[in-house]
Amino acid sequence: MGKIKLLLVEDDKRLASVLKKGLEEKGMEVEVAYDGTMGMRLFENKAFDILIVDLILPGMNGLELCKSIRRTKASTPIIMLTALGTTDDKLEGFDAGADDYLVKPFDIRELFARIKSLLKRADYSGDLNGDNVILEFEDIRIDTQVKKVYRAEQEVKLTPKEYKLLEYLVRNAEKVLSREEIAREVWGMDFDTGTNFIDVYINYLRKKIDKTFEPKLIHTRPGMGFILTKEL
Repeated sequence: MGKIKLLLVEDDKRLASVLKKGLEEKGMEVEVAYDGTMGMRLFENKAFDILIVDLILPGMNGLELCKSIRRTKASTPIIMLTALGTTDDKLEGFDAGADDYLVKPFDIRELFARIKSLLKRADYSGDLNGDNVILEFEDIRIDTQVKKVYRAEQEVKLTPKEYKLLEYLVRNAEKVLSREEIAREVWGMDFDTGTNFIDVYINYLRKKIDKTFEPKLIHTRPGMGFILTKEL
């Protein structure tokens, strides 16, 4: 993977030390901030390939830090660490701009796998290997360079996760996508059948992409998954 520059924002100094040592043993360069304000200051002044952010931090918490980073238009991948693992907690983290969510306690090998997955996807979304800058399906148009979405020439405002989900649907239009595929490719995680966060995000997209437009394009195939198509 080369020398990955990673920012770890974690107020538990013992855990931060363990993670720093483990990730440095994997060949990464790790800087540590012990509160959200310090994390934001480091992010603004140095270049990082990926961030690991604890949810509960003194001063600026993890959600506020994620939102502040995304307001700068930065697309740097963010993994959120938390002791909370409910669907609502995960949705709140994703809405704030986190790309992945890891519940404590966890094995550092799992964290490393998540890091590799996110960096791989970051390269993909960075338009390498001649990927299209403009994606289109019916009257949906996505400008992947500036991360803007249009339907019938009207700009549609999406959260970072809604955008990634729609981009994946458009790239795979006319194909039935299972919840497992979507969880793996958009969130970089295995689908937990005990949660419904993918259905929640599909509904978010429907309200913004389909509700006031015709024809409806996002459809459910019962027992199979979801498909972006003009006609079932």
